[in-house]
Amino acid sequence: MTLVRQTSPHALGSNSTQRIMTLVLLAALPGLAAQTFFFGWGTAINIIWASLVALGCEAFVLKLRRRPIDFYLKDGSAVVTALLLAVAIPPLAPWWLTLVGTAFAIIIGKQLYGGLGQNPFNPAMLGYVLLLISFPQEMTRWLAPLGIEGSLASLSPGDSLFSAFSAIFSLGQSTPVIDAVSMATPLDVVRENSSLTMPQLWEQKPVLDGLGGLGWFWVNLGYLAGGLFLLYKRVFIWHAPVGMLAALTIMATLFWGGSGPESHGSPLFHLLSGATMLGAFFIVTDPVSGATSNRGRLLFGIGVGILVYVIRAWGGYPDGVAFAIVLMNMAAPTIDYYTQPRTYGHKRPNKGLPKKE
Repeated sequence: MTLVRQTSPHALGSNSTQRIMTLVLLAALPGLAAQTFFFGWGTAINIIWASLVALGCEAFVLKLRRRPIDFYLKDGSAVVTALLLAVAIPPLAPWWLTLVGTAFAIIIGKQLYGGLGQNPFNPAMLGYVLLLISFPQEMTRWLAPLGIEGSLASLSPGDSLFSAFSAIFSLGQSTPVIDAVSMATPLDVVRENSSLTMPQLWEQKPVLDGLGGLGWFWVNLGYLAGGLFLLYKRVFIWHAPVGMLAALTIMATLFWGGSGPESHGSPLFHLLSGATMLGAFFIVTDPVSGATSNRGRLLFGIGVGILVYVIRAWGGYPDGVAFAIVLMNMAAPTIDYYTQPRTYGHKRPNKGLPKKE
């Protein structure tokens, strides 16, 4: 049969890279607002500084590659990468920490592989893993959330900017206030105090107030709201987020020790603390570094959820979202190979049927 070659009435979708990135930035606003409220203006400063670094690095590499700079900068992908990395960096972190992580994410994690659509790893998580391994002290120096005595979350934008870019936390005092700045996150508190029962932890550690920890509960709800908005706008489909959250819930339920020692935290605690919702709706859903088929996305999310709990409960880091995603990025090609859908027009062989004479 000979097909007639003629033009077809192709349907054009409204989605574009720039539109998708804009929707992602808008969806992140509730979580960013909660994070800024509970941890101060350092979060906003990190985002602005990381965005400037990301755009500068992207323009520099594009110029070296002789690619059109304006065209690629306008798609918004560099700013989204900067945002995802900046919200994971502690507020009031020194300026060079954000610079190193963002430059590595854009130059090594993205442009070195060919730019947008070519990177096998999520660039933001690659930059975060580099910082966490190389500078663990700076990456664990989180502000005490608003509501904790001695918290500096209420610092003015000017003081926060001075702290980040001076690397000296004097703020007009005669002695540094680094001890008042740093505090373990709820996930770190549970992991480092496994010998205590949960009631003892609740009594001794006020940062655990709330289902996911003081401040972290509302931050995760904010990113959950933004993720549901992206799901409603069909920026991504449900398979990867549901797979991750379901696997994390099942793991936390199976190994939950109740209120006694070695509890590892309740399922709700793991869902509403750390970077759980940010990872589930803004990072696992990356269409480039994740699996491509629907079944593959589900398996990809399940793998991330299992690894997140394993790292949190028995690993050396309090929150395992970044490590879990980078590890599953390496497994994505294999997942795609075994979950690719049947090609249209081809049927699977009937191995169990007898041959016709």
